[in-house]
Amino acid sequence: MGNKVVRHDFEWVYTDQPHSDRRKEILAKYPQIKNLMGPDPHLKWIVSSMVLVQLLCCYLVRDLSWKWLFFWSYVFGGVINHSLTLAIHDISHNVAFGNKAAKWNRFFAMFANLPIAVPYSTSFKKYHIDHHRYLGGDGLDVDIPTDFEGRFFCTPIRKILWIVLQPLLYVLRPLYVNPKPVTQLEVINALVQFSFDMVIYYLWGLKPVAYLLAGSVLSMGFHPISGHFIAEHYMFLKGFETYSYYGPLNLLTFNVGYHMEHHDFPSIPGSKLPLVRKIASEYYDTLPYHTSWGRVLWDFIFCKELGPFSRIKRECELAKKD
Repeated sequence: MGNKVVRHDFEWVYTDQPHSDRRKEILAKYPQIKNLMGPDPHLKWIVSSMVLVQLLCCYLVRDLSWKWLFFWSYVFGGVINHSLTLAIHDISHNVAFGNKAAKWNRFFAMFANLPIAVPYSTSFKKYHIDHHRYLGGDGLDVDIPTDFEGRFFCTPIRKILWIVLQPLLYVLRPLYVNPKPVTQLEVINALVQFSFDMVIYYLWGLKPVAYLLAGSVLSMGFHPISGHFIAEHYMFLKGFETYSYYGPLNLLTFNVGYHMEHHDFPSIPGSKLPLVRKIASEYYDTLPYHTSWGRVLWDFIFCKELGPFSRIKRECELAKKD
């Protein structure tokens, strides 16, 4: 990974992101990949089952001690909630009901949002579009850390703190980097979510609400599954800005690890992304990839040259016009 020195700025590049060109090249060679695009008929049933499991857990934990409540929030409920955030990621690309039923996708994402305990799905969709369209775009892609994050979270202890704080940073960063007006759907998302939380509280008390909220916060922070936040776009090798992960945790995360394939073909559901790699293997097998999100977290924390500044950044046309 080059010289073992702490980075003091992002890796600025002056080229377009590679995904659109690779997409065109792959489709020209393998037009059958277009057949993989479109809704996943199983997604809505899988997500609905996960929501129902969390509802059952809310009932089961109502009299649990706080110690065991937080334990199960971390090892079980948090895994489901984190997985639901990644289902929402898939749904944001309209793969639950298709592009012709975009509103159904938005409302189903709100349903998937319920166990997460805080409104998330609509705001995520609003900013995730920019992440694909302007990958690494200065002032546009809110997945990129701020300069403060890069300067401050630069030692192992501080990087651990940065990972723990990921849920908070993902909420606050868009408000600073690229604030947007609140939409009507975001208001609906909030009303639906907080109404659900109040119903759970009314039926079974505070502990089920704490179970859901703790699961979301803990699993989005220092948790093995949260390694995907760093694995996807942090520059472990100079010049490479997107990485796939090929490992067993894809089974719990709607194949979010197939991230190179996802950015090349965002309209293909996660369940079919392994087929993209299989069909166009010569395009992906030669690219760097991860096999362990745990190893990603370890390397990120203890390698001096890795940190919040380890991201490729570029100026995009929209940013220049603004």
